[in-house]
Amino acid sequence: MTSSFVIPVIDVHNGNFKELWPAMVVALKTSSFVAVDTELSGLGNRASLLAASIEDRYNAICNAARSRSILSLGIACFKRVDNKADDTYLVQVYNLTLLCSEEYIIEPQSVQFLVQHGFDFNKQYAEGIPYYKGNNKGGSDNQGVHIRALFTELLRAKKPLVLHNGLIDIAFLYQNFYAQLPDRLATFTADLSEMFPAGLFDTKYVTEFDLRFSASYLEYAYKKCKLDNSRNESSIENGRRVYLEFCQYSGAMATYVDFKYCPPGLPHSDQADVCHSFSAFGWCSKGTKCPLSHDTDLIILQDDKSKDDKKKKRKRQRKKKKRVREEDSSVLEGAPQKKVPHLEMNPDESHQVVTTACLGSGISADFKIKTENQEEEEENVKTEKTTPCLEGEISADGNTNTENQEEENIKTEKNDNNICEERLESSNTDMTTKRSENKVESGSHRAGFDAFMTGYIFAYSCTLVKKEQDDAKEEKCIWSPTSFNKVYLSGKATPLNIVKSTFSKSSKAHVRKMEMVWGKKP
Repeated sequence: MTSSFVIPVIDVHNGNFKELWPAMVVALKTSSFVAVDTELSGLGNRASLLAASIEDRYNAICNAARSRSILSLGIACFKRVDNKADDTYLVQVYNLTLLCSEEYIIEPQSVQFLVQHGFDFNKQYAEGIPYYKGNNKGGSDNQGVHIRALFTELLRAKKPLVLHNGLIDIAFLYQNFYAQLPDRLATFTADLSEMFPAGLFDTKYVTEFDLRFSASYLEYAYKKCKLDNSRNESSIENGRRVYLEFCQYSGAMATYVDFKYCPPGLPHSDQADVCHSFSAFGWCSKGTKCPLSHDTDLIILQDDKSKDDKKKKRKRQRKKKKRVREEDSSVLEGAPQKKVPHLEMNPDESHQVVTTACLGSGISADFKIKTENQEEEEENVKTEKTTPCLEGEISADGNTNTENQEEENIKTEKNDNNICEERLESSNTDMTTKRSENKVESGSHRAGFDAFMTGYIFAYSCTLVKKEQDDAKEEKCIWSPTSFNKVYLSGKATPLNIVKSTFSKSSKAHVRKMEMVWGKKP
């Protein structure tokens, strides 16, 4: 059972922005890393966001970022506290309500999604912090108290930036608070590599490729990390864990704080029926009308049980194979050597497999003998999450792209989508509406809290890296090198590498901005 805690989220709007400015700047400068999330007015053509060509995807994102706006910005600053047990972080979370001062498109389905999850449009239009797109519009980005200047302070802090499924987020941040997005993806990645020298980290990539969870949408990944961290805390042998501390606000500051209560994961009966679509993607076309459970704690419980059952089954199979081999070896004793090769051997014992690993921007291939652990890991990847009867787009490698429609479309937690239509009909039509009322939908997707969840996932993943280094007695690296500057791409086996290649140059607008931010060329 996970422990409960209350997260203070500071509500920032036009009325208190100047008052809170010094505190936010100090939080950025003193943090160990910063997690960010956005709420958007729309994403445009959803199908284009899943194009087989990454360049085509980028063009679709650029079109959306240039015509839509950021409605809300979540910033979570995690500062590692020294002289404390394991990894202790002081966390400050801000939820900024914004209002673009230029014309922008707002999509009805985005409005509907946000309203269902507690977004207050009346408050946004009455108290949103105004801003202009473009370069130095509405005042210099280097001076004054405005949202574009706050983004400049984020760059000056030179801290690792953490996002979840973050390609859309970072493109919108660039277009809205920095400069016009470059036309080429290679130029964009070159700019980003210089804007964030401490690195970009995508917890969607971390969850799928490092942590290997059964699902990777934000709420699932956060609760799974929280549960595993609690298990580590109760077991001395399981290694490091994450501890959180929050600022105690008083006076006028306390009036700006919204408290988000995170209850402990309660025990469930694992016999309850869960929604397959929500279980896999964190999204269901039926929404609150779905008769099946959308309880993430229950989904995690069932996934863990399924994984344990598979491990036990593989263990039984290995024992059976070992017993068969021992019996075969007893038959072979005393047999002429020339007869042995004619016997059929177990192919699992000598099977070789080619594994590929993406290193930086290149692909390398290594020939390795497949071990039992590798067999387990590969089987987990293949069977951990199956989604029956879901209609999806076919990716470039011929696989059906379903989860990615859910999360890239509205980044799961954003404005989720109309691309993937659920065709699975529940056989449990006699289930009561009381179960659907138990779905925690409203208010669960606020930019500030989503930024906190993103930061928590990253903090937990870092403890695992440090545990491996402690076990191997290696030189300590704070962040995982395997996820450095890698942004998740839906439907692709490899991420987008944020690098400046020898064949690309930085954009002219970016070079001028870097001179302004750091007083010199990048």
